[in-house]
Order: sequence, then C-alpha cells, then structure tokens
Amino acid sequence: MSIDDDLAVTRRFVIPAGELRERFSRSSGPGGQGVNTADSRVELSFDVAGSPSIPDDLRPRLLARLASRLSDGVLTIAASEHRAQLANREAARVRLVSLLRDAAAPPPPKRRPTKPSRGAKERRLDEKKRRGEVKRGRRRRYED
Repeated sequence: MSIDDDLAVTRRFVIPAGELRERFSRSSGPGGQGVNTADSRVELSFDVAGSPSIPDDLRPRLLARLASRLSDGVLTIAASEHRAQLANREAARVRLVSLLRDAAAPPPPKRRPTKPSRGAKERRLDEKKRRGEVKRGRRRRYED
C-alpha cells in the first residue's frame, strides 16, 4: 500500500486518495533531538457521511457501526507510534482500512434456536443426582 494510492476496503468499496485529509503535528514520546522539530504524528480523516465512493447500501451500516468514533460524520485516525512521518502515514491508512473493512462486513447469520436432546437432558439430570449424592455423603451424620 503506497501513500498516494487509492485504498481498497472491499472489492466494491475503494476510497480515492483525494478523499483523505491528513494533518501533521509533533508527536510525544522518545525521539531525541528531532522530537521537537519533526511533525511525525499523523491524523487521517475520512468523511464517511459525505463520501461519494461509499456504496449507498453500505453507508447506513458503516454509520451505525462507527457511530461512537465519528465526529460530524468524519472518521479520524491518529498514528504516532513510529518516529518517521511516512511510517505513521502508512500505519494510519492500514488502521483506517481495517476499521472500515470490519464495519462493512455483513452481519452474522441469525442463530437458529435448538433444544437439548433427550439424551443430553438425561445426562444432565444424572450428573445432578450424582453431585447431590456426593454432597449428601459429606453431611454430618450425628448431631451432638
């Protein structure tokens, strides 16, 4: 994945590089002499609510699943774990694609309710009886 490439989230959903906004700032943490001069922290923003590249049937699912992370319909990812700006830009893009891919995944199929078999019920009751016998055997036999 290159910095200037479009981001492929799914086969139907590709984000053009022009729809991404990047902001750079000074990163906290170790960095020696360069820590106060290099703007290595990256904030990558993508407008989920207003992007024309999101398929119309996918947009409501993305908005619902990412609701807690959105601010005015915009998803922002911050990356500052690397000392190099280029590495942080790459990390932010990878994280953005991962988040969008997870949010775009179709919901799992509904669970079909099942009932325990007669044999399973009998085994459960037999085990309960056995436990009761063990506990009854531990009781004090005589009251002083």
